[in-house]
Amino acid sequence: MTKQPVKTWSIISLASIPLVMTLGNSMLIPVLPVFEKQVGITTFQSSMIITSYSLAAIFLIPVAGYLSDRYSRKIVILTSLVLAFIGGLIAGFASWKLSDPFTWIIIGRVLQGIGAAGAFPIILPLVGDLFKGDDEKASACLGIVETSNTFGKVLSPILGALFASFLWYIPFFSISLFSLISIVLIYLFIKVPKQKEEVQPFQKFLQKTKSTFKTEGKWLYTVFFIGIHLMLILFGVLFFLSDVFEKQHQLYGVTKGFVLAIPLFGLCLASFITGRKIKGDLATMKRVLLFSLPITAASVVFVGFSSGNLYILLIVTSILGIAIGAALPTLDAMITQGIDKEERGTITAFYSSSRFIGVALGPPVISMAMRQYIHVSYITMGIIGLLLFFLVWHFIHADEHIAAESG
Repeated sequence: MTKQPVKTWSIISLASIPLVMTLGNSMLIPVLPVFEKQVGITTFQSSMIITSYSLAAIFLIPVAGYLSDRYSRKIVILTSLVLAFIGGLIAGFASWKLSDPFTWIIIGRVLQGIGAAGAFPIILPLVGDLFKGDDEKASACLGIVETSNTFGKVLSPILGALFASFLWYIPFFSISLFSLISIVLIYLFIKVPKQKEEVQPFQKFLQKTKSTFKTEGKWLYTVFFIGIHLMLILFGVLFFLSDVFEKQHQLYGVTKGFVLAIPLFGLCLASFITGRKIKGDLATMKRVLLFSLPITAASVVFVGFSSGNLYILLIVTSILGIAIGAALPTLDAMITQGIDKEERGTITAFYSSSRFIGVALGPPVISMAMRQYIHVSYITMGIIGLLLFFLVWHFIHADEHIAAESG
């Protein structure tokens, strides 16, 4: 196969997907208190607007991964973006036209979650396909993709608050608009390399996937658990900040959105720098994780204790954001470069699914803990982070070559 150069617009198109998917979820976090007032729902019910999206993605991501390995990754991504587009319209029109829209909002969010299941996770194996045999460029591209994801988190609170300042349900419609832009970009600029090899029968594929988990399971499960842990912390803390900024610091609307974006900017910057520095080198990846996990563990413990002082809270959460931002592209690179092409879509899908478990758990866990157990919750997260540090130390060995040959 003649290898075609990956053009700038192709990378921009790839990066648009995590941006859209992140906006589709994180943009709603700062306006959840507004939804509670407008729809007449509890804090726990408002957390379900985030969780319903993630739960749908958790169960369907592995299916999308298998389909992307068996058929065209581009077709799976485009179909998924169309579903996200439709889901946004359902949630938006229900909020606009119905007196009790909560059920239809959840239906729209579930549909968006199904769309997310087949969009963002498929990027990781697609990057591996496009940069076949070039780990350094693949790592750099994954850094850009993860930066787009985290940049979406920076933009999300600002855009969500801005849109809701006009009409509280506009954020739902904006998700459809962003999805449509991404659909056009993917359709026009992504040229998926043609597969010469025959597609494996499902039974053989299943056996090989089981074999991969059996032989590579120790480091794979370690990466999966870290993904769950980091996303639970990230979305749990964002949910907590959204509530605390209004109730303790009287920050509302766009002002609240800008303040919420401060720790997320550190996350975005760390993700971009790390993606460019790791360059497919396992030893470097391990050092990044061993650096970021204890910092995450230490900083998350102090989130609850510092909530009364806005400046200290922003410093603590910014340090937390930087640590998480350094870890995320490292995990992406380990998974993408460590698995053979035949199983890459499915294994990366399981990894993405694990991340969505964290996204789904974060808001409801914090919403239930905020009254009495917030400090216990954050201390527990810190302890888990230290346990994961030891798992990385023990199961990810820099002197072993886990990066499989792509293809």
